Amino acid sequence: MIMRKQTFALFFGNRGFMPAELIEGAREDMVKAVTRAGFDYLMMDKDATRYGAVETREEGLAYAKWLKSHEGEFDGVILCMPIFIDENGAIAALQDAGVPILMQAYPDEIGKMDFKNRRDAYCGKFSVTDVFEQYKVPYTVMKPHVVHPLSDQFAENLRDFAAVCRVVKGMRRFNIGCIGARTTAFKTVRFDEVTMQRHGINVESFDLSELFELVRGKADDDQEVLAKIASLEKYTDFSHVPQDKKIMLAKISVVIDQYIKEYRLDAVALRCWNEMETYLRVCPCVLVSELNDRGITCSCEIDMCSAITMRALSLATEGPAACLDWNNNYGEDPNKVILFHCGSTAQKLMKAKGEVTSHKMFDKTDPGSGWGTNEGRIAAFPMTFSNCKTEDGKITIYFSEGEFTEDNIEKDFFGCAGVAQIPDLQNKLIRLARGGFKHHTTVANGHVKAVLEEAFRYYLGYDVVSIE
Repeated sequence: MIMRKQTFALFFGNRGFMPAELIEGAREDMVKAVTRAGFDYLMMDKDATRYGAVETREEGLAYAKWLKSHEGEFDGVILCMPIFIDENGAIAALQDAGVPILMQAYPDEIGKMDFKNRRDAYCGKFSVTDVFEQYKVPYTVMKPHVVHPLSDQFAENLRDFAAVCRVVKGMRRFNIGCIGARTTAFKTVRFDEVTMQRHGINVESFDLSELFELVRGKADDDQEVLAKIASLEKYTDFSHVPQDKKIMLAKISVVIDQYIKEYRLDAVALRCWNEMETYLRVCPCVLVSELNDRGITCSCEIDMCSAITMRALSLATEGPAACLDWNNNYGEDPNKVILFHCGSTAQKLMKAKGEVTSHKMFDKTDPGSGWGTNEGRIAAFPMTFSNCKTEDGKITIYFSEGEFTEDNIEKDFFGCAGVAQIPDLQNKLIRLARGGFKHHTTVANGHVKAVLEEAFRYYLGYDVVSIE
């Protein structure tokens, strides 16, 4: 599949008594800034309006018509204010844009404050944001208040805005597969399907009995099964796994892939215990790990809410996310915690290649039923963590940041785990408990809290709560 570059539609404002000759330079600067950052752009022809910019409502409507003709070709709009622009033309042009809008205003320069060169965009930016607030049109503002397109600061703004656009586009509408019913013991992962639908999340449900029948219908020498075995052996260390367990894990993976393809699933939540262990005699952790590693969000324990935040984190960071338990204190350090799951963490988030083992918890009571945990350790990296809940018709979500450290976890600690250091952790844990959030959190590599809060609070309509 050929993926196009993220693309921004460029908008340039104007106001009659301001120095319009500055607009031409802005058009050149913005094209250079966007392409230098690795993105693509769409720009209305210079001759379509005066100076290739928008001032009047008529010009704004012409821009809106042009934008509509390119619907689906751009991910966001950059509203450039080379000068103090007219807010009437801007709102007419962009009130139906339907994508995130980044407000960028040029700074003035000391020594160029005469009438010919003074921009006044510092002040004009408030006129535009005020009117957009009145019209209830969402937009993005970033620091600093005014910034030159060719500066390092604006390059950083562009990267963050691109991440906001990815999250908004990817979360506005998507399909999630619920494979299996909620485990009776885990009321913590209950969710409201209708609330999810109101937020653009379509849920497709599949009974485990159907999956089991499809798995049992696969021959051991099926070409898809053999190809999947080879793929899994390349993915992680399968050297200790009995052949019959490899075959069964491959069959399950092939069937899950069939669901994903047939129903166009963007994310999956899997009932991972204890029926698979009891009847198929394997544990699907490594399959969850592999799905996330190749870019398909998958949570375990039928945690649909974790699947939502995992997808958001993946879109923001352009990498995999993981669903982990708030599992253990780390000695006496109040700001450190061991985050863990049995073996479902993506390889890209691990220190080294994992090793597929038999789940120690299942082996304790039912020996031989647990093959499939991808054990190892989580790498050290800056980390954003998040989760959400569905309640009273709303999705409430939190975001915070910390880091995974190099701190050692003893060898006999089974599963895949890492030590996370999180500022003011003890107070955050109280807020999570009082907020009714679950024993899971979801994590990804990178600090993207500000990006996610921007996307969910201003564009996606979730209830964003602070645990800081």
